Amino acid sequence: MNALRNKVQLIGNLGMNPEIKELEGGRKVAKFTLATNEIYKNQKGEKVQDTQWHNIVAWGKTASLMEELLTKGKEVLVEGKLTNRSWEDQEGKKRYITEIITSDFLILTPKDYAKTDKIPF
Repeated sequence: MNALRNKVQLIGNLGMNPEIKELEGGRKVAKFTLATNEIYKNQKGEKVQDTQWHNIVAWGKTASLMEELLTKGKEVLVEGKLTNRSWEDQEGKKRYITEIITSDFLILTPKDYAKTDKIPF
């Protein structure tokens, strides 16, 4: 039951190719942004699309798989945990970021996506 205390699942499209870094000892980290879209009607009855951007991070084998399989625009489901961290920038100002540390992912874009010029969603 502990695993359910901080669990996130998102379905969205990659905003960029995963940025891969190899650390000392060969361990990899992957970072990219994921766009989720919500479409609703406002009070005037107009269709509104709200896009939220999420920072995704993966480590180790998951990062290696993402490096091989994911590219900008692909639709994926990511599952992981929500984390917050802070740091000081070069001017000494405290900065904050919220990230999803991914434990698993599933590619939802059809395999023949690259063969067409139409986005399938």
